[in-house]
Parts: sequence; C-alpha cells; structure tokens
Amino acid sequence: MATPQTVLITGGAGFLGSHTADALAARGYQVRILDNLQSEVHAGRWPGYIQRKGYQLIRADVRDKAAWMKALPGSDFVFHLAAYQDQRMDFSRFFTTNTVSTSLLYECAVELGIRLRGVVLASSQFVYGDGAYRAGGRVFYPELRALKDLRARRFEIQAPGGGTARFIPFREDQPVTPTNSYGLSKYALEMAALRLGKTYDLPTTVMRYSIIQGARQSPRNLYSGALRIFVSQALAGVPITVYEDGLQLRDFVNVHDVVSANLLAMRSRKARYEVFNVGGGKAIRVIDFARQVKEISQSDSEILVGKFRRTDTRNAVSDTSKLESLGWRPRYGTADSIREYVAWYRAEGFHKQADTDSLLALKKGIA
Repeated sequence: MATPQTVLITGGAGFLGSHTADALAARGYQVRILDNLQSEVHAGRWPGYIQRKGYQLIRADVRDKAAWMKALPGSDFVFHLAAYQDQRMDFSRFFTTNTVSTSLLYECAVELGIRLRGVVLASSQFVYGDGAYRAGGRVFYPELRALKDLRARRFEIQAPGGGTARFIPFREDQPVTPTNSYGLSKYALEMAALRLGKTYDLPTTVMRYSIIQGARQSPRNLYSGALRIFVSQALAGVPITVYEDGLQLRDFVNVHDVVSANLLAMRSRKARYEVFNVGGGKAIRVIDFARQVKEISQSDSEILVGKFRRTDTRNAVSDTSKLESLGWRPRYGTADSIREYVAWYRAEGFHKQADTDSLLALKKGIA
C-alpha cells in the first residue's frame, strides 16, 4: 500500500485552511497545519474544528524561516493560505506576512532540496484594484478614486472625459492596479512565486479569490469580511453598516466552492504556473447582500449607508471562465453562505458574546 501523501497548509486553523484540510483528509491525504493562532482570530488556541482529526499541528509564524525548515521536510504539496488582510496602516506587515513568507517557502524548499509536487498560493481579487472600465468604445484602468469625490458622494467610476463608464469583470490577463498594501503584497507574492517556481521546478498555481464566505470565519476580526460583519451586527441588533451607497457590486464565493477549486489546482497539470480567478459567478449589490443577511437572520437592525473607506474598490467581480475551462463550477449561492454562517455563529455562541461597542464603532467610518 502506497504511503499517503502529506499536504502542508499554512493558515490551516483559519476557515479556508481548515475546510481545505478536511477535504484533503477525506481523500486520504495526511494533513500538516502551520498556524500562529493570532489572537484577533483564534485567541491563541487551536480551534476545536481541527482538533482530534489526526492532523499534525505546528504553532509557528510563516515569517520565521525556522518554521518553514521544520514544516517542509516530508511535505509533498503546500497550500500557502496564511495571510495578513484588510486595509490597516501597518503597511510593512502586509509584505512581511504575505510576500516575504512566500519567498521563504521557496528559499527553504531549495535549500533543503525538497521536490514539492505542487504549491497553491492564496492571492486575491484585490490585486486588480478598480480593474477595467469601458466608455465610448475605449477601455481604461482607473486610479484610486479622489477623496473629494468620495466626500461628495460621487462613488461611481467616471470616464476620463466625464460621464458614466461600464465595469468589466476582472480577467487574469488584464493589467493590475492594487489600491492598498494588501493588494500590493499579494501581487508581489504572485510574481515571486511564479518566477521562483519556474526557476527551481516547483509547480506553482496562484488563486485569486473573491470574497470568501462560510462557517468558521472568525467574528473576532471585525475589520474585514462583509458576511461576518453584517451577521455580527444583525444578531446583536445594532445597525448593519454598508459602505458608500450600497450599489457597488461584489461576487461572494462560498468556501466549499473555493475548496473544490483548491483541490483541482493541486491535482491538475494544466494549472501549473497559472493564475486563476475563484469567484461566485454572480454579481450582487452590497445593499442586497445586507438585506439577505437581515432576512435570513430575522434581524430588526436598520441598514446604514453613506460612510466609506479610502482604498475600497467600487466594483469587484471576477470572470471565472478560465478556471471553469478545467471543469470547475461554483455550486453555492449567497443565501447558502449566509444560512451556514448564521447557524455556525449561533452554535458557537458568538451571539451571546458580541462586543456591541466595537460593532457600533464600525458605523462611524469616514464621513
């Protein structure tokens, strides 16, 4: 009988990492998890949903070379999912956590002489920034929206000569224009991984995830993630905070669809040294998503609009046709994600421990 292959998952205590781990274990792989159990997500403890499953658990930081030197030997595949996220002001931490850690993965693999069978890296649709728009038959790539326009509630992207412009869903082959340090760090890790992977024959695939939704998404971190913020607010009975006018488009993707994409990327030779969008396949207005949360959670919370964040993109919807050409399709919709998350949130008792003051503070935003 062949020895089961071992898969190393960084950030494996997180909601995407843990679901990926469960799917791999169900298919006979040995699972090794490396996670630093950061306090704002895991409160420094291994979550119950990955314990007693036979996973090898390594508490360490991906920014530490010694962590990679310990975790890589014996690994056949790596899912590098650990990341620092959102739009905070500690710009350098995005690069040390996201980009430097990726370089360390390849540095240690080469130094140890490990012939990995595949590396799958978590990137983000944030690399596209505001993406591409069409106006008057011409395609253009807008820069960050002016602060004066946001303050005047002019949220839509304007054509270069004025007037309306039509958003074009993100494609992997278009220019990228990240608007914040998170997006910049992700694009930098893509370039490092693809170049180092090709140079040292370490098959690499980059996955540009849309906004992932599902159970196990920690509500302790309320800086990002529309689902966890809206559900936390709805179940606490405080206003649901929707930025801008709520008419901006997003494509939310269910975590189970992302897991199936991850496993496809790991197994498919056609995915080697390629970049793939992983999205929900359908654009939805953020205000409508908030209304879905309110309805499914049976909340009486009001929905507030009008605040904004400086480096948010107006629209973020990914074209997933490239990944679909390999046989993948999204199977779950936003209602599925909301129901699953609300059920998990209540089962874990988070609705009884909500920090109302923090939830209320989110509505202050930037006027």
